[in-house]
Amino acid sequence: MNPISGFFPSRTVSLYMARSFLISTFAFLFGLVLILQTLDLLSESSRILAHAGNGDAQIWRYVGLRTPQIIATFLPFSVLLGTIITLSTLNQNSEVIAMKASGLSAHQVLAPLMIAGLGVAAISFTFNDRVVTRASATLAQWKKVDYGVLPIDRGDRSNVWVRDGSHLIHAQQIKGRGETAQLAGVTVYERDGAVLKSLVRAKTGKREGMGWRVDDAERFDVATGQLTPLGSTIVGEGVRPDQFTLSNVDADSMSFGALKEAIDDLKAAGRPTKALEGSLWHKLSGPLSAVLMPLLGAVAAFGIARSGKLFVRAVMGMGLGFLYFVADNFALAMGNLGAYPPFLAAWAPFLLFAMIGEAVLLKTEE
Repeated sequence: MNPISGFFPSRTVSLYMARSFLISTFAFLFGLVLILQTLDLLSESSRILAHAGNGDAQIWRYVGLRTPQIIATFLPFSVLLGTIITLSTLNQNSEVIAMKASGLSAHQVLAPLMIAGLGVAAISFTFNDRVVTRASATLAQWKKVDYGVLPIDRGDRSNVWVRDGSHLIHAQQIKGRGETAQLAGVTVYERDGAVLKSLVRAKTGKREGMGWRVDDAERFDVATGQLTPLGSTIVGEGVRPDQFTLSNVDADSMSFGALKEAIDDLKAAGRPTKALEGSLWHKLSGPLSAVLMPLLGAVAAFGIARSGKLFVRAVMGMGLGFLYFVADNFALAMGNLGAYPPFLAAWAPFLLFAMIGEAVLLKTEE
């Protein structure tokens, strides 16, 4: 016998359990998304329709952008609820007792659900990386313009402010990255402390040496009101390219690969990345919580159903699952504050509750 296949129940039983688990999980997910999207739409529809010209099309567009976020947030909860219902039903119908009587261990009973959970985790990661990040980025931009007309996004950055000592530099648009970054619509607010002395405006700018060479520049002196043509000149000595291109990195709006690339750029520039590294690791540990849920909900599967404690066991499994989500959010928040190392912030709750679930399972089996 293949030792791997020997770890699972029969093919028929494994498919039956996995199918029941997946049906329950996605049924709960559909119900949660339907209810939460309706409630969310009730609070946002007035803001969407407040913009002139918006109508049903914009309402449905909002639904299309917001639904992926809700799915990503509540898929782990749905996996937990699907696990509890599946295992409780198996216990109620004495199917778990039959499998145990046939010589299967508790781990073998849970194996089909954990493999199905691994499939859900893979789907969740792909969905988050390909769909949720893009929807989040678009929705964030749409909210910034109060649900008005969105500018065409070509991957460029716009309306970026950078501090240069006491001076401020504003770029209307930035194309490219690193040493090849190109600035357009540059305005330098030259200040003496908090007092504005002059403004330097230029159409374009590019990296040169330790500063930025701007073309067609002119300086406006606030005190005299005099406008002086400067032609081509250097501004922003010491201002790095990453201060323009990576001034605002939103981990939720970036794919795993894009976020890792941004972190590498920030590290090369000597900027702090601990919070972003925690978010990067959590893009892996978050979806993998689907594998952990059958272990945490296993307390509902074992024990005699007619003892009257099946409901209590289901509540205990649900409590363990929700406690994991609380610990996960707390650790991630501590990581963002710099109190936890990035790897620990993302993986400590997963590893801790894996050990807790294993301990509860072994105790229950005894």
